[in-house]
Amino acid sequence: MVTAEDFFFAGLNKPGDTSNAVGSKVTPVNVNQLPGLNTLGVSLVRIDYAPYGLNPPHTHPRATEILVVVEGTLYVGFVTSNPADATQKNKLFTKTLYPGDVFVFPEGLIHFQFNTGKTNAVAFAGLSSQNPGVITVANAVFGSDPPISRDVLTKAFQTI
Repeated sequence: MVTAEDFFFAGLNKPGDTSNAVGSKVTPVNVNQLPGLNTLGVSLVRIDYAPYGLNPPHTHPRATEILVVVEGTLYVGFVTSNPADATQKNKLFTKTLYPGDVFVFPEGLIHFQFNTGKTNAVAFAGLSSQNPGVITVANAVFGSDPPISRDVLTKAFQTI
């Protein structure tokens, strides 16, 4: 039976624990935490950053993300998809954001956020799916189980 609790989440006012290797913590509010989001096409995250903390390059295969900085300074960016013309390169779009600034990361594109400040930073992001998914590039490529063949990775990461 559906109850009011299916439409309620408490805790985004609490900072996430950033004492980890990348110095950031994403607190999601998607359909897994808030069942009332089912079929609504939206979700939300809070991202906390330690000084020089990073939300590493990742992608959301099912959502566009719109991020607003509420505290600190973030260097953010995304990389375009592979160009149709093989002689062209992927393009990097970046911006330094301050409190109140907003940046959008198009669906499926690799993007990141980096705290360039000596103090903590906090951002909130809306996503255009109740289940946006996340693929962290380094974890997916170098941490899969079973691992991707060293021959495959060596060939894929040759200097162009």
